[in-house]
Amino acid sequence: MQLTWKSLPFAQLDTQQLYQIIQLRIEVFVVEQNCPYQDLDDKDFQAIHLLGLAEDGRLAAYTRLLPKGVSYPAYASIGRVITAPFARGKGLGRPLMEQSLRLLFANFGHQPVKISAQAHLQEYYGSVGFVGVGDLYDEDGIPHRAMVYER
Repeated sequence: MQLTWKSLPFAQLDTQQLYQIIQLRIEVFVVEQNCPYQDLDDKDFQAIHLLGLAEDGRLAAYTRLLPKGVSYPAYASIGRVITAPFARGKGLGRPLMEQSLRLLFANFGHQPVKISAQAHLQEYYGSVGFVGVGDLYDEDGIPHRAMVYER
């Protein structure tokens, strides 16, 4: 599946893009994963939003990129990493993370990046260059592990 990548700060998202982002995040993180949590956490205002759009305009992949100090005092971060159900199994995960890292470095400078990875995805993030740090912990009822990228 070929995607068109768009990256925008919050203030430049149009209402349709914002709706697609919120809809996908709720569809997967809240409904599919049966995990009620407050998705809108004010960090979106400080983020660069990376949208991977399918040929028909649907949001197929997404991340939000945050500068150092927003999620972690000493790290920039990539969060809300998501591939839409219709786009899974099409090899989008690696390009999504590679594009996210390139864009984060272009906007915030080359620096260490920390993520909160769902535990079952550690191998995937490891294949992109992230290394697990610390023990597993519970986040909203789902096992997670901190992972850091320092290349």
